[in-house]
Amino acid sequence: MKLALVLHPTRDTSSEIAAGVAAAARDRGIEVAVSEIDADRVPVATPRGAKEALSADFVVAIGGDGTVLQAARIARDAGLPILGVNAGNVGFLAEVDPTRVGAALDALLAGEYRISPRMTLRAELPGGDAVDALNDVVVEKVLSQNVVGIAVSVGPQHLAEYRADAIIVATPTGSTAYTFSAGGPLVDPELDSLVLTAVAPHNLFGRAIVFGADTTLDLRVSSDRPARVNVDGRVQTELAPGEVVRVSRGPNPVRLVRLSSNNFARTVKEKFHLHDA
Repeated sequence: MKLALVLHPTRDTSSEIAAGVAAAARDRGIEVAVSEIDADRVPVATPRGAKEALSADFVVAIGGDGTVLQAARIARDAGLPILGVNAGNVGFLAEVDPTRVGAALDALLAGEYRISPRMTLRAELPGGDAVDALNDVVVEKVLSQNVVGIAVSVGPQHLAEYRADAIIVATPTGSTAYTFSAGGPLVDPELDSLVLTAVAPHNLFGRAIVFGADTTLDLRVSSDRPARVNVDGRVQTELAPGEVVRVSRGPNPVRLVRLSSNNFARTVKEKFHLHDA
């Protein structure tokens, strides 16, 4: 078996945990590869060149949920499953506690895990580029003092024109991220749907809306100010007034390794410390 490690780019704890993962893997006869840029942080792992094809059985993300998003971009096209080791705070996507790495590797070797398929989004940008997301596509204001106008259409049907700080289109996986902070609903991540949430809307109607997974949403800049498009937290482009980004289901799901049964209620209770609620 072979693991490809993806580390948080700067966090020292990720380096320390990765060294522990590599040592535990070596004890079990598991190969470990790491990108050339992280080779000094995990000296026992085999460096992988930037242009070298990804060859592994699992991608192991070591960091917080942001690192899992980074690993998803690497693993998605290769069709590889991702195991997240949590070196961050909340860790909805990075399930494995660093103290349980040995047990997690034993479970991988024994085949005692399940694959949790996660719906993705595709954002079609002006000019023809397309970018896929595991969490969300955000169209937001560029000028901090001013809201931006964004007209939303559902297929051919105009829905509403929002004046807001941003419009978020999230997957169920992304419903625990920016969408949640903006007042959107928590959605079981193994469902398929699109969650539309306006951030600080200057509208009488500002509730989040959940659409079916095969819905296509067009977000058009309706004000005379530009907007910015972020996909999974990474800036992609600016939209000029009148330009549109189209959001729909992505072509390939992300496959997360899960070592426990799916119990969304239990996860919410643990992550949000609702034990006394």
